[in-house]
Amino acid sequence: MMTRGTGAISVGDTGPEDLDRAAEVFGGVRPRLFGIAYRMLGSSTEAEDLVQDVWLRWQTYDRGTVADPAAFLATTTTRLAINVLQSARVRRETYVGPWLPEPVDTSADPHLGAERGEALGLAVLFLLEKLSPTERAAYVLREAFDYPYPQIAEIIQVSEVAARQLVSRARKHLRSGRRAPVTGAEQRRLLTAFVAAARAGDLAALEELLAADAVSYSDGGGAVRASRFPVVGAFRVARYVRAFSDRFWSGVGVRWASVNGQAAALLFRDGEMFTVLTVNGSDDRIDQVLWMMNPSKITAARTRDHEDGRP
Repeated sequence: MMTRGTGAISVGDTGPEDLDRAAEVFGGVRPRLFGIAYRMLGSSTEAEDLVQDVWLRWQTYDRGTVADPAAFLATTTTRLAINVLQSARVRRETYVGPWLPEPVDTSADPHLGAERGEALGLAVLFLLEKLSPTERAAYVLREAFDYPYPQIAEIIQVSEVAARQLVSRARKHLRSGRRAPVTGAEQRRLLTAFVAAARAGDLAALEELLAADAVSYSDGGGAVRASRFPVVGAFRVARYVRAFSDRFWSGVGVRWASVNGQAAALLFRDGEMFTVLTVNGSDDRIDQVLWMMNPSKITAARTRDHEDGRP
Protein backbone atom coordinates (compact mmCIF):
# COMPACT_ATOMS: atom_id res chain seq x y z
CA MET A 1 0.00 0.00 0.00
CA MET A 2 2.85 2.34 0.73
CA THR A 3 5.10 1.37 -2.19
CA ARG A 4 5.23 2.82 -5.67
CA GLY A 5 3.11 0.99 -8.24
CA THR A 6 1.01 1.54 -11.33
CA GLY A 7 -1.71 3.19 -9.26
CA ALA A 8 0.65 5.59 -7.55
CA ILE A 9 0.25 9.33 -7.87
CA SER A 10 3.31 10.95 -9.31
CA VAL A 11 4.58 13.77 -7.14
CA GLY A 12 6.67 15.42 -9.85
CA ASP A 13 6.51 19.02 -8.83
CA THR A 14 4.16 20.18 -6.12
CA GLY A 15 2.37 22.71 -8.29
CA PRO A 16 -1.33 23.39 -8.76
CA GLU A 17 -1.89 20.47 -11.14
CA ASP A 18 -0.50 17.97 -8.66
CA LEU A 19 -2.61 19.42 -5.84
CA ASP A 20 -5.69 19.41 -8.06
CA ARG A 21 -5.10 15.71 -8.74
CA ALA A 22 -4.65 15.06 -5.02
CA ALA A 23 -7.94 16.86 -4.33
CA GLU A 24 -9.70 14.84 -7.04
CA VAL A 25 -8.48 11.57 -5.56
CA PHE A 26 -9.42 12.62 -2.05
CA GLY A 27 -12.85 13.85 -3.12
CA GLY A 28 -13.56 10.49 -4.70
CA VAL A 29 -13.05 8.58 -1.46
CA ARG A 30 -14.17 11.25 1.00
CA PRO A 31 -17.67 9.77 1.55
CA ARG A 32 -16.10 6.47 2.56
CA LEU A 33 -13.60 8.19 4.86
CA PHE A 34 -16.41 10.09 6.59
CA GLY A 35 -18.45 6.89 6.83
CA ILE A 36 -15.58 5.10 8.57
CA ALA A 37 -14.84 8.02 10.89
CA TYR A 38 -18.48 8.59 11.83
CA ARG A 39 -19.16 4.94 12.63
CA MET A 40 -16.04 4.74 14.75
CA LEU A 41 -16.54 8.01 16.63
CA GLY A 42 -20.34 8.26 16.77
CA SER A 43 -19.96 11.99 16.18
CA SER A 44 -20.47 13.87 12.93
CA THR A 45 -18.51 16.84 14.23
CA GLU A 46 -15.51 14.75 15.25
CA ALA A 47 -15.69 12.78 12.00
CA GLU A 48 -15.62 15.98 9.93
CA ASP A 49 -12.64 17.26 11.89
CA LEU A 50 -10.82 13.95 11.45
CA VAL A 51 -11.45 13.81 7.68
CA GLN A 52 -10.16 17.37 7.40
CA ASP A 53 -7.01 16.27 9.25
CA VAL A 54 -6.60 13.40 6.77
CA TRP A 55 -6.90 15.86 3.89
CA LEU A 56 -4.20 18.10 5.36
CA ARG A 57 -1.91 15.11 5.77
CA TRP A 58 -2.65 13.97 2.21
CA GLN A 59 -1.66 17.37 0.82
CA THR A 60 1.79 17.25 2.40
CA TYR A 61 2.47 13.51 2.07
CA ASP A 62 4.90 12.15 -0.51
CA ARG A 63 2.08 10.86 -2.67
CA GLY A 64 4.45 9.35 -5.20
CA THR A 65 5.14 6.56 -2.71
CA VAL A 66 1.47 5.59 -2.45
CA ALA A 67 0.46 2.70 -4.70
CA ASP A 68 -3.21 2.63 -3.61
CA PRO A 69 -4.49 6.07 -2.52
CA ALA A 70 -7.90 4.79 -1.41
CA ALA A 71 -6.34 2.15 0.84
CA PHE A 72 -3.81 4.63 2.19
CA LEU A 73 -6.48 7.21 3.04
CA ALA A 74 -8.77 4.62 4.66
CA THR A 75 -5.86 3.36 6.74
CA THR A 76 -4.95 6.89 7.84
CA THR A 77 -8.56 7.62 8.73
CA THR A 78 -8.96 4.42 10.75
CA ARG A 79 -5.74 4.83 12.69
CA LEU A 80 -6.50 8.46 13.52
CA ALA A 81 -10.00 7.43 14.65
CA ILE A 82 -8.52 4.80 16.97
CA ASN A 83 -6.34 7.52 18.51
CA VAL A 84 -9.32 9.84 18.91
CA LEU A 85 -11.39 7.09 20.53
CA GLN A 86 -8.69 6.39 23.08
CA SER A 87 -8.79 10.01 24.24
CA ALA A 88 -12.57 10.33 23.80
CA ARG A 89 -13.18 7.65 26.41
CA VAL A 90 -11.81 9.97 29.10
CA ARG A 91 -13.98 12.87 27.90
CA ARG A 92 -17.12 10.77 27.77
CA GLU A 93 -16.58 9.47 31.29
CA THR A 94 -16.91 13.07 32.50
CA TYR A 95 -19.79 13.93 30.13
CA VAL A 96 -22.83 15.36 31.92
CA GLY A 97 -25.61 12.78 31.70
CA PRO A 98 -25.91 9.93 29.17
CA TRP A 99 -23.75 10.20 26.05
CA LEU A 100 -25.67 9.33 22.89
CA PRO A 101 -24.32 9.11 19.34
CA GLU A 102 -24.63 12.28 17.29
CA PRO A 103 -27.54 11.77 14.85
CA VAL A 104 -27.04 12.42 11.13
CA ASP A 105 -29.47 12.91 8.26
CA THR A 106 -29.44 9.81 6.05
CA SER A 107 -32.31 10.79 3.74
CA ALA A 108 -29.88 11.51 0.88
CA ASP A 109 -27.32 8.80 1.68
CA PRO A 110 -28.94 5.88 3.53
CA HIS A 111 -25.63 3.99 3.70
CA LEU A 112 -23.51 7.02 4.61
CA GLY A 113 -20.53 6.23 2.45
CA ALA A 114 -20.70 2.46 2.86
CA GLU A 115 -21.75 -0.32 0.55
CA ARG A 116 -24.15 -1.39 3.28
CA GLY A 117 -25.97 0.45 6.02
CA GLU A 118 -24.36 -1.62 8.77
CA ALA A 119 -23.07 -0.07 12.00
CA LEU A 120 -25.09 3.07 11.36
CA GLY A 121 -28.22 2.70 13.48
CA LEU A 122 -28.22 4.55 16.78
CA ALA A 123 -28.78 1.37 18.79
CA VAL A 124 -25.69 -0.23 17.24
CA LEU A 125 -23.56 2.91 17.62
CA PHE A 126 -24.62 3.07 21.25
CA LEU A 127 -23.43 -0.51 21.81
CA LEU A 128 -20.21 0.08 19.86
CA GLU A 129 -19.23 2.57 22.56
CA LYS A 130 -18.58 -0.39 24.86
CA LEU A 131 -16.02 -1.95 22.51
CA SER A 132 -12.30 -1.28 22.51
CA PRO A 133 -11.12 1.07 19.74
CA THR A 134 -9.54 -1.78 17.77
CA GLU A 135 -12.65 -3.97 18.12
CA ARG A 136 -14.76 -1.11 16.87
CA ALA A 137 -12.42 -0.46 13.95
CA ALA A 138 -12.34 -4.12 12.91
CA TYR A 139 -16.13 -4.42 13.16
CA VAL A 140 -16.81 -1.25 11.17
CA LEU A 141 -14.34 -2.14 8.41
CA ARG A 142 -15.75 -5.65 8.08
CA GLU A 143 -19.49 -5.17 8.58
CA ALA A 144 -20.04 -1.78 6.94
CA PHE A 145 -17.36 -1.78 4.26
CA ASP A 146 -16.70 -5.49 3.69
CA TYR A 147 -12.93 -5.18 3.92
CA PRO A 148 -11.13 -8.54 3.67
CA TYR A 149 -9.50 -9.74 6.87
CA PRO A 150 -5.91 -9.41 5.57
CA GLN A 151 -6.52 -5.73 4.82
CA ILE A 152 -8.21 -5.15 8.19
CA ALA A 153 -5.18 -6.73 9.85
CA GLU A 154 -2.85 -4.40 7.96
CA ILE A 155 -4.90 -1.31 8.74
CA ILE A 156 -5.13 -1.89 12.50
CA GLN A 157 -1.69 -3.50 12.68
CA VAL A 158 -2.58 -6.93 14.03
CA SER A 159 -2.35 -10.45 12.64
CA GLU A 160 -5.13 -11.79 10.45
CA VAL A 161 -6.09 -14.24 13.19
CA ALA A 162 -6.34 -11.37 15.67
CA ALA A 163 -8.45 -9.35 13.21
CA ARG A 164 -10.92 -12.21 12.89
CA GLN A 165 -11.08 -12.55 16.67
CA LEU A 166 -11.75 -8.81 17.07
CA VAL A 167 -14.67 -8.94 14.64
CA SER A 168 -16.03 -12.11 16.27
CA ARG A 169 -15.92 -10.56 19.75
CA ALA A 170 -17.63 -7.42 18.51
CA ARG A 171 -20.41 -9.41 16.85
CA LYS A 172 -21.00 -11.44 20.02
CA HIS A 173 -21.13 -8.30 22.15
CA LEU A 174 -23.68 -6.67 19.86
CA ARG A 175 -25.82 -9.81 19.74
CA SER A 176 -25.84 -10.10 23.51
CA GLY A 177 -26.64 -6.43 24.02
CA ARG A 178 -29.41 -6.03 21.48
CA ARG A 179 -32.66 -7.77 20.76
CA ALA A 180 -33.78 -8.44 17.21
CA PRO A 181 -34.96 -5.06 15.91
CA VAL A 182 -38.37 -4.46 14.36
CA THR A 183 -38.75 -3.58 10.70
CA GLY A 184 -38.37 0.00 9.54
CA ALA A 185 -42.14 0.29 9.02
CA GLU A 186 -42.85 -0.96 12.54
CA GLN A 187 -40.24 1.37 14.03
CA ARG A 188 -41.94 4.30 12.29
CA ARG A 189 -45.31 3.18 13.62
CA LEU A 190 -43.99 2.92 17.17
CA LEU A 191 -42.35 6.35 16.94
CA THR A 192 -45.50 7.98 15.55
CA ALA A 193 -47.62 6.43 18.29
CA PHE A 194 -45.09 7.41 20.97
CA VAL A 195 -45.03 11.06 19.85
CA ALA A 196 -48.83 11.19 19.85
CA ALA A 197 -49.07 9.62 23.32
CA ALA A 198 -46.28 11.82 24.69
CA ARG A 199 -47.90 15.02 23.40
CA ALA A 200 -51.21 14.01 24.92
CA GLY A 201 -49.64 12.86 28.20
CA ASP A 202 -51.56 9.60 27.77
CA LEU A 203 -50.11 7.37 30.48
CA ALA A 204 -52.00 4.23 29.45
CA ALA A 205 -50.98 4.57 25.80
CA LEU A 206 -47.36 5.13 26.75
CA GLU A 207 -47.29 2.07 28.98
CA GLU A 208 -48.85 -0.02 26.22
CA LEU A 209 -46.12 1.04 23.78
CA LEU A 210 -43.16 0.44 26.10
CA ALA A 211 -41.43 -2.85 26.81
CA ALA A 212 -41.35 -3.81 30.49
CA ASP A 213 -37.64 -2.98 30.72
CA ALA A 214 -37.68 0.05 28.42
CA VAL A 215 -35.03 2.71 29.01
CA SER A 216 -35.24 6.42 28.24
CA TYR A 217 -31.95 8.24 27.62
CA SER A 218 -31.72 12.03 27.46
CA ASP A 219 -28.53 13.60 26.11
CA GLY A 220 -28.40 17.27 27.08
CA GLY A 221 -24.68 17.37 27.79
CA GLY A 222 -25.25 19.83 30.59
CA ALA A 223 -26.18 22.49 28.03
CA VAL A 224 -29.96 22.13 28.40
CA ARG A 225 -32.31 20.70 30.99
CA ALA A 226 -32.45 16.94 30.61
CA SER A 227 -32.46 13.91 32.86
CA ARG A 228 -28.89 13.12 33.87
CA PHE A 229 -29.72 9.47 34.50
CA PRO A 230 -31.45 6.85 32.36
CA VAL A 231 -35.08 6.22 33.31
CA VAL A 232 -35.75 2.48 33.45
CA GLY A 233 -38.98 0.47 33.26
CA ALA A 234 -42.21 1.00 31.32
CA PHE A 235 -44.13 2.50 34.24
CA ARG A 236 -41.33 4.90 35.20
CA VAL A 237 -40.66 5.99 31.63
CA ALA A 238 -44.36 6.56 31.00
CA ARG A 239 -44.73 8.65 34.17
CA TYR A 240 -41.55 10.56 33.35
CA VAL A 241 -42.81 11.45 29.87
CA ARG A 242 -46.25 12.40 31.14
CA ALA A 243 -44.81 14.54 33.94
CA PHE A 244 -43.31 17.08 31.53
CA SER A 245 -45.77 16.69 28.64
CA ASP A 246 -47.58 20.02 29.16
CA ARG A 247 -44.53 22.29 29.27
CA PHE A 248 -42.29 20.25 26.96
CA TRP A 249 -44.70 19.94 24.03
CA SER A 250 -46.21 23.42 24.20
CA GLY A 251 -45.71 25.19 20.87
CA VAL A 252 -43.70 22.31 19.43
CA GLY A 253 -43.72 21.47 15.70
CA VAL A 254 -42.66 18.07 14.43
CA ARG A 255 -40.75 17.27 11.27
CA TRP A 256 -40.29 13.64 10.37
CA ALA A 257 -36.86 12.63 9.15
CA SER A 258 -34.60 9.73 8.30
CA VAL A 259 -31.82 9.77 10.88
CA ASN A 260 -29.15 7.04 10.93
CA GLY A 261 -31.35 4.96 8.67
CA GLN A 262 -34.41 5.08 10.96
CA ALA A 263 -37.39 7.30 11.46
CA ALA A 264 -36.92 10.22 13.84
CA ALA A 265 -38.95 13.20 14.98
CA LEU A 266 -37.22 16.57 14.79
CA LEU A 267 -38.81 18.84 17.37
CA PHE A 268 -38.95 22.59 16.74
CA ARG A 269 -39.96 25.52 18.88
CA ASP A 270 -40.00 29.08 17.55
CA GLY A 271 -38.37 27.85 14.37
CA GLU A 272 -35.39 26.29 16.13
CA MET A 273 -34.76 22.55 16.32
CA PHE A 274 -34.14 21.61 19.94
CA THR A 275 -34.54 17.82 20.07
CA VAL A 276 -34.06 14.78 17.87
CA LEU A 277 -36.32 12.04 19.20
CA THR A 278 -36.34 8.41 18.11
CA VAL A 279 -37.14 4.98 19.48
CA ASN A 280 -35.73 1.51 19.06
CA GLY A 281 -38.14 -1.38 19.20
CA SER A 282 -38.34 -5.15 19.33
CA ASP A 283 -41.20 -7.60 19.69
CA ASP A 284 -43.74 -4.87 18.87
CA ARG A 285 -42.68 -2.73 21.81
CA ILE A 286 -40.29 0.16 22.40
CA ASP A 287 -37.21 -0.81 24.41
CA GLN A 288 -35.26 2.45 24.01
CA VAL A 289 -36.33 6.09 23.83
CA LEU A 290 -33.56 8.45 22.75
CA TRP A 291 -33.88 12.19 23.39
CA MET A 292 -30.91 13.92 21.72
CA MET A 293 -30.99 17.50 23.00
CA ASN A 294 -27.41 18.76 23.23
CA PRO A 295 -27.48 21.75 20.80
CA SER A 296 -23.95 21.06 19.62
CA LYS A 297 -24.81 17.49 18.62
CA ILE A 298 -28.07 17.73 16.67
CA THR A 299 -27.40 20.08 13.76
CA ALA A 300 -26.27 17.25 11.44
CA ALA A 301 -29.75 15.70 11.73
CA ARG A 302 -31.54 18.68 10.19
CA THR A 303 -33.40 17.77 6.99
CA ARG A 304 -35.92 19.28 4.63
CA ASP A 305 -38.50 16.60 5.22
CA HIS A 306 -42.12 17.66 5.44
CA GLU A 307 -43.59 19.03 8.64
CA ASP A 308 -46.36 17.37 10.60
CA GLY A 309 -46.60 14.53 8.05
CA ARG A 310 -46.01 10.84 8.27
CA PRO A 311 -42.45 9.65 9.01
